[in-house]
Amino acid sequence: MIPDYVFFTCDNILLAWSVYAVLLSGNLSFAQAAFMSIGCYAAGILTTQYGFPFYASIPPAMALSAIIAILFGFPALRIRGIYLILVTVGITFIVRVALENMTITGGVHGLFGMSGADQWDAVGAVILVGALLYMVSRSPLQRLLDVVREDDQVAAGLGVNLTYVKLVSFAAGAAIAALAGALYGHYLTFVRPSNFDILVSIFCALYVILGGINNMWGPAFGAAFMTLLPEFIRALQGWRPTVFGVAIIVLLLVRPDGVLPFRTLSARWGRRG
Repeated sequence: MIPDYVFFTCDNILLAWSVYAVLLSGNLSFAQAAFMSIGCYAAGILTTQYGFPFYASIPPAMALSAIIAILFGFPALRIRGIYLILVTVGITFIVRVALENMTITGGVHGLFGMSGADQWDAVGAVILVGALLYMVSRSPLQRLLDVVREDDQVAAGLGVNLTYVKLVSFAAGAAIAALAGALYGHYLTFVRPSNFDILVSIFCALYVILGGINNMWGPAFGAAFMTLLPEFIRALQGWRPTVFGVAIIVLLLVRPDGVLPFRTLSARWGRRG
């Protein structure tokens, strides 16, 4: 049981960071389930049908997810607000329907035979992605992203290429989600398109909102909290979903900006300078 807790906590942290990467440029994505499924199926097909080693299958899966994100994102990121959210929801449904109707993915019957991932792979992935996000948070790139997120018109006036910045952010989030998907599939050994429905994307966004959107630690906390809390209250049995929902609502009411709402260090320096 403990390896399962470790794995799914780490995998959900990766998914939370995939949303956070998109939020860095001021956009909210509900397409993370789609990019997760692309990473899962791409890596799974490479290992089960083409004989790739598990680790070798991950970079192509991440690259494919990032490329698809760019193809969808180039027209989509030109709109804002609720309209962009609806487009990302649509991406999730488009990808799921595509997976259900493709022979190579196993259709609605799913893809099986994957193996090779364990909890330590997920821990290593969290350390790697966390280190990259931390380096970004301490770099001038963080301040550039802050300007784009807070007021993209000001950023455009300063000569920032908004489309490029938002596309890179969107693709980075897709790549992280694909990494989480590749680990997920090779840990469970069997997946179906129904494993990647819109609820997965909603939970990914909730991880970030609950933990806080202004730094990388908030999404990680939100993911760990929402993953482990249902297990800690397992003794409540039938009341578990109710208690879980009440706990989330109370936290959002008490801490509307997230449990860890502070800004990253480099952003604070940028404002002081």
